[in-house]
Amino acid sequence: MERISQLERDYVNQVLDNAFATSLNSVFTNRLESAFAERFHTAYAIGHCNGTETMHTALAALGVLAGDEVIVPALTMTSTSLAVLHNGSIPVFADVDPDTFLITAESIERVITDKTRAVITVSLYGLSPDYDSILSVCRKHNLFLIEDNAECFLGKYKGKIVGEFGDFSSFSFQASKHLTTGEGGMLITNNETYADNARRFSCLGYAGVSAKKGKITRNDIQDPKYSRHIAMGFNYRMSELQAAVALGQLERIEELVDNRLKIAEIFDEAIGDTTLLKRQAEPEGIVNSYWSYSLVLNTSKPDTDWYKFRDLFQKNGGDGYYAAWKLSYNEPFFQNIVQNMKGVWQKYNADLCPISEYLQSRMIQLKTNYWNLDEARQQAKVLRQTINQFK
Repeated sequence: MERISQLERDYVNQVLDNAFATSLNSVFTNRLESAFAERFHTAYAIGHCNGTETMHTALAALGVLAGDEVIVPALTMTSTSLAVLHNGSIPVFADVDPDTFLITAESIERVITDKTRAVITVSLYGLSPDYDSILSVCRKHNLFLIEDNAECFLGKYKGKIVGEFGDFSSFSFQASKHLTTGEGGMLITNNETYADNARRFSCLGYAGVSAKKGKITRNDIQDPKYSRHIAMGFNYRMSELQAAVALGQLERIEELVDNRLKIAEIFDEAIGDTTLLKRQAEPEGIVNSYWSYSLVLNTSKPDTDWYKFRDLFQKNGGDGYYAAWKLSYNEPFFQNIVQNMKGVWQKYNADLCPISEYLQSRMIQLKTNYWNLDEARQQAKVLRQTINQFK
């Protein structure tokens, strides 16, 4: 199958044929937003330039303020925490489950303070967290929930599509994601007030935009008495070229996601019953969409064995694999700057999130974005060979 098909190319050519005429500058964005909202069972979808600013928009639209605390998982790409900082808020780090690698309700509740306003969960590597327990904590403490689903398209939790649980849900179209435009993002919600706020925040605070209206018409704005800006806003809007590609990808979403599920099955067969590697658990009722195939290397010497296994895998013909990101609070910017910010009360050391610390140095993520299944089968053979040879 093709990563980018003729359908996406045809849509892009339509945008180019329109020569970016102002009157036609939101045709594909409008089509994409309507189709995305329908596919993900939500009322409103708002396109963004990337999947980090979606979360900044969500926080601002919910009224989370500078100095407020937002709970995030330590084990995830740092964009989640940076979005909190973009909003002037304080990221507070929670630990994860040792088997699913996902933020837990228990870890969230342990770090709630009287300044906590929101929780951002991450459906890491394509698997959703336990929303029932997390929503229970959020309701108990009157907290907003934002889903970061950058790596989860068509994943399911107890029969519902991931994205249907939060006050907002954020998706990314970055190059490695299930659907891609190279860059881009989408924010969805069922709340019209939140959607109105999000649209204005992502569109320079314009008065003339709203939940369903992302473009100001010439008749709206060409009036010397027109008041354009009624709120603080950034220019986070999605471009027509991004929207054209994303619409084509959305119309192919089942085949694009299904391809990754098939590759996960191929890797399942390869690891078999080995005790050397532990795959990400998939609890009953949760369907993984496999942005990657995630494993933990069972070793007491991760500082040497992780590299030893990788080198052997590559020597045998493997493509290599992803490492886990450094825990967000271990990144130099957080250690040197954020740790000393006013309002930060956590100590960024190894005792903060011990499960995340243990997992991070041992994690292996195999690619699932092979567009020829024979390539994936070959990588699975190499993986099996490497398991058998590793000592």
